[in-house]
Amino acid sequence: MATAAAPLWFTSLAGLGAAYLAVVFLRLLPYLALYLRRPKDLRRCYGEWAVVTGPTRGLGRSMAMELAPRGFHRVLLDLDRDNLREVSEAIREAHAGAVATRTVVLDLSTVGTGAGEEGMRRLREAVDGVEVGMLVNNAAVARPGALYFHEADVERLVAMIWVNAMALTAVTAAVLPAMARRGRGAIVNVGSGSTVAVPSFPLYTVYSSSKRYKCHTLRMRAERSIFPN
Repeated sequence: MATAAAPLWFTSLAGLGAAYLAVVFLRLLPYLALYLRRPKDLRRCYGEWAVVTGPTRGLGRSMAMELAPRGFHRVLLDLDRDNLREVSEAIREAHAGAVATRTVVLDLSTVGTGAGEEGMRRLREAVDGVEVGMLVNNAAVARPGALYFHEADVERLVAMIWVNAMALTAVTAAVLPAMARRGRGAIVNVGSGSTVAVPSFPLYTVYSSSKRYKCHTLRMRAERSIFPN
């Protein structure tokens, strides 16, 4: 019994779907290759020390703890002295003092003002004379959360922009020149799905915009500085 040919519109949609799946698969191939190849010795590739901002909880704490078994000494930067002491002791106990830890107390919302100068001076002292191979820009402000712009406290929105964009730039500027001189180093900017999941991300526009700056503009500048060719 003869089979009726599929309508042209159905064939066209099926072709578009197949083309889309092929593009998605091709985009996933580089990540699959990274997964299959042997782990890289990050300390040997980039340097002995790592700077981590916001390392006392969440993703920042996990990254600070993960860097220790890879042999990285760490400079941990946060606004709470007690939290810094606690995470430093946790790392020391977990790894029996095999790696060194330095802490810098700095409220990133004050960077660029007189109140933040002392903290930036301490950061520059902490990285002076050591080979910083990795900078993890993790610290960020997400509050006040999902609010219409006229409902939000403008001071908290300004603090969000200051921490997520301005302070991140200042911290990177304190670390990047030495990486550029050595011709090696890694900068990890922790982003957010809000920058790609929904265009403009309603009620979180200030947050998503500041995180987009972190993931795109600064990344391109850093790569061009270290690898000008």
